[in-house]
Amino acid sequence: MKITKKNGNITVYDDEKLVRSILRANAEVPTEELTETQAARIADRVFAKLTAGNNIITTDEIRACMYETLLERGLRETARHYMEYAK
Repeated sequence: MKITKKNGNITVYDDEKLVRSILRANAEVPTEELTETQAARIADRVFAKLTAGNNIITTDEIRACMYETLLERGLRETARHYMEYAK
């Protein structure tokens, strides 16, 4: 899957970047501790949602899907911090 960046560049989707961004946001929330394995599962879920019929997605679509997925998992504060990091 490919990603269209805000500047118009197209790159290849990198699951590890998403995992790192989840963990970075989660590090700010001591009450919602995630392991790297849990963050990878969340990233996998986001990937599965976004790839349903899409070959190229935008960073905004990733951000919105990640926010939604974190909220579904009950990680409200992590979701809030993720949105701050993903600006």
